[in-house]
Amino acid sequence: MRTSIWQRYAEWVGSENRVVSLGEGDTPLVRSQRIGPRLGFERLFFKLEHLNPTGSFKDRFVALEIARMLEEGQQVCLATSSGNTGSALAAYAARYGRRCVIFVNEQTPEAKLSQMLAHGAQLYRVRHFGLSAGATHEVFERLQQLAVERHYRLIVSAFRYSPEGMAGVKTLAYEIAEALPQLDHVFVPVGGGGLLAAIDQGLQEWVRIGRLARMPRLHAVQPWGCAPVVQAWRRGETHVSPVDAQTEISGLAVPFDIDGSRALAAIRTSGGAGWALSDEQIWAAQAMLSREEGIYAEPAGAAALAGFLAAAREGAVDSAETIVCLVTGHGFKDLAAVRRIAASSPVPLIEPGALFDLSLEEGGGRCVIPNSRQL
Repeated sequence: MRTSIWQRYAEWVGSENRVVSLGEGDTPLVRSQRIGPRLGFERLFFKLEHLNPTGSFKDRFVALEIARMLEEGQQVCLATSSGNTGSALAAYAARYGRRCVIFVNEQTPEAKLSQMLAHGAQLYRVRHFGLSAGATHEVFERLQQLAVERHYRLIVSAFRYSPEGMAGVKTLAYEIAEALPQLDHVFVPVGGGGLLAAIDQGLQEWVRIGRLARMPRLHAVQPWGCAPVVQAWRRGETHVSPVDAQTEISGLAVPFDIDGSRALAAIRTSGGAGWALSDEQIWAAQAMLSREEGIYAEPAGAAALAGFLAAAREGAVDSAETIVCLVTGHGFKDLAAVRRIAASSPVPLIEPGALFDLSLEEGGGRCVIPNSRQL
């Protein structure tokens, strides 16, 4: 039986006075049809979080945050976003008559901005936010002060700022564990680190109640141009140091520690690893998902697959193991990245009489990850 985000939330706060939902959660978990079998991995699965109502896992988080706003009588929320939190918040705020003001970084894709604006959000781009660790930290500090002074709700998809809302993200882990009680690895795209930390908490809960056989290994996947969690893991450090973001994978460009240290601890305690890939490798994984699995993801949503492929190359995963890659955001979120895939396949204009002259069996070949060593 389906357990909705709201039901989980109601159990947690002991209240059923407010039902906030657009139908989030209970997303499909599908077995790989081509990529896994081609590489000898018959138990590779994709968790399709991009099929949430606004196109990302952030709906699980925002549903609970808006519920808390209604309970506390707050009319205005402030948020920072590289795109998906803002899109989710704009939609849920519109549904429940709340005003939202969203501060985005300079590289937020136009498609995500359009989605927020379509729902009536008020947007501001902030110079250097999401790129410079210092500027990003300053924005958070100022927004916290503003929210307190004016009784606004500050909504940031991180345990550090919005722990109540992040409880909703744990339901993603519940769904995976319910479907796969024998689970070995979970690959997670990491920006601020909150998603991986929530997955860890949710899976730990299911291990404690005996619904999951053992804790799987959790793997963080980041772009090389902004990989503070992976770098800290590789150096054996316990805290995440700030960096300057130099990546075009906008959804994963978080240059300082929000929930990164939480994610780092979860990687270590679970026996997982950190994987840093080039932007080109992540784009290639995006194309591979689209052309070989029919899964239309944005680049950040394809990062987990890129991480799995790197782990497979290095022998860090076994072909008999059960592996889940999270697909966190929809392809419509970043149309420029989709056009990069489509550009390699021109659409010629032909005459009707030329139909029988075409070689229709050609094309549709598999995608290759750069430096993949044939994986």
